[in-house]
Amino acid sequence: MRYSACSGRWSLLSGAVALSLLVGPALAADPAPQGPVPQNDLLNAELWMQRSVEYKANALAVYALGKIQLDKALADKTWTAATEQTGAYQDLPPAVVLDLDETAMDNSAYQAGLVTSNGDFSPKTWDAWVKAEKATAVPGAVEFTQYAESKGVKVFYVTNRNADQEEPTRRNAQALGFPMGGNVDTFLMSKEKPDWGSAKSTRRAYIAKEYRIVLLFGDNFGDFSDASNGSDAERLKAYEAAKEHFGRDWLMLANPGYGSFESAPYGHNFKLSADEKRAKKIGALEPWVMPAQ
Repeated sequence: MRYSACSGRWSLLSGAVALSLLVGPALAADPAPQGPVPQNDLLNAELWMQRSVEYKANALAVYALGKIQLDKALADKTWTAATEQTGAYQDLPPAVVLDLDETAMDNSAYQAGLVTSNGDFSPKTWDAWVKAEKATAVPGAVEFTQYAESKGVKVFYVTNRNADQEEPTRRNAQALGFPMGGNVDTFLMSKEKPDWGSAKSTRRAYIAKEYRIVLLFGDNFGDFSDASNGSDAERLKAYEAAKEHFGRDWLMLANPGYGSFESAPYGHNFKLSADEKRAKKIGALEPWVMPAQ
């Protein structure tokens, strides 16, 4: 999930940095630093997502579980994953809903470019990345969605990419092998309709009118619940109320790079400086303090 991409939280990068983001991994080819080494909070997260077998194994496990749960859901007409599902939905055709960014599509090259350039996210460079159509598939995602389609399940993508980014997004997804929905518009973008903002419940409700939503996939609490933008305490309360969904019909991909988890400690106040944000995040930690020697 690309979190709050249009919130204006980040300053624009220069044209040179924007170009460097599209070059991506080539910047890291020389292991000997020729100057100051960029310091960026994304480093370990993006190293994990791009290089670790643990990340790949985690993603494959989530989508393998998805196939098991999908089969269960198809055998039980009372099964629904959507809290927005109302009325007599039992005989509606089944659907699964996936977030795109870091759930189905891997944008770690863009994020890694922020690390190597010591930059920060901006709508301008993100738009350039989307239109470059260079995202790759999260391990297991294409195979799961193709499996769902083979079972007669409609695959919807509810993403916070903007409506004006739909065409390059569709081309990128099609090139990766994701089901495209046939004559049904299955790419539901932010701002595509007046009430489709970053909160996703209105889009799930839109799908639930004509489909029985059996599984939700995401990398951020906001892909499942609009309660994601609360405080840490509010998020925990919402999680506790909904936790029986996780592993059953809500399936979460790991994304240590960005999301509402990262902004909750500083109240989602993106106007704060980087140091102010970092100080509040450190303050949210619960460390073990070594006893005095």
